[in-house]
Amino acid sequence: MPSSHLTHGDPRLSRFDPLSRIICFDDFDQGLCGWTALVGNYEGSIDTMTHSYARHTQPMLSQMTHWDAGTHGSVDGTYALKIATRPVPGERNVAIKRLTFRKASRIRVETYFAFKPEANELRLSDRDVRSVGLLFDLQDGRERVMPHLRYLNALDGQRMNRWQFKQRSTPFRSIGSRSETVTHDHLSPQDWEDIPMAGQKLCYNEIPTKINWHYLRFDFDLARMAWLGFQCNDQVFDCAQVDSIRMPAMPNLSCMLNLAFFCEPDTAKRTFFYLDSVLLSGEF
Repeated sequence: MPSSHLTHGDPRLSRFDPLSRIICFDDFDQGLCGWTALVGNYEGSIDTMTHSYARHTQPMLSQMTHWDAGTHGSVDGTYALKIATRPVPGERNVAIKRLTFRKASRIRVETYFAFKPEANELRLSDRDVRSVGLLFDLQDGRERVMPHLRYLNALDGQRMNRWQFKQRSTPFRSIGSRSETVTHDHLSPQDWEDIPMAGQKLCYNEIPTKINWHYLRFDFDLARMAWLGFQCNDQVFDCAQVDSIRMPAMPNLSCMLNLAFFCEPDTAKRTFFYLDSVLLSGEF
């Protein structure tokens, strides 16, 4: 039976457009589904971890309860995955799911997401979130490739409303005395670039506790290690001129297929990035 028939018959799946094989479908009403904090590399002592990674915290399940209206809930249930930052401008938090692939083919990730700052002021607060985004960390037999996509909502108090990518990272550094482990800060604030013709205004409702869900789809070709494009709500974006962070393959990361979501505040408020559910599919 074609996958379209199967997905249309399941109300939870019918709002997605997966490829022929569903790799994982994470409905956070069922739990954390393997999502965890992005922990930085360390050797000998946890104190060797890069500071920005050491600041990451565990994602949590949230009912999206607010002080004024009570519990919001997710798109079709009670719980969403909540990625929350500390109340420090530019500081980030990251949730990751670690997988491997069995065939280098086309892959697609889809999610319904929302973002808000902590509602600790009676004002709109639409410029308090700097960015939300996703990334893959991939490796085949030749290279390690890391496509990064973020929605830059605001920067230093100015509305930006545009999609960006990265193709450069910080230099690698060795960790510990044995130099068996290296690290780099690929989510550092430097080197983000605008995706051509990728401006978009997202729905941000009238008070700081109202949430509207957005659809996001991202397509990538593992065989060519190339972007195929992405869609947010009603807009589809061409990624012909977009590339990824690239580096030589590492000895212990064969067939790596890691998926992560991240967020950053632009003011001294916590940013909350909510994922109703995540569907990863491919042509395996």
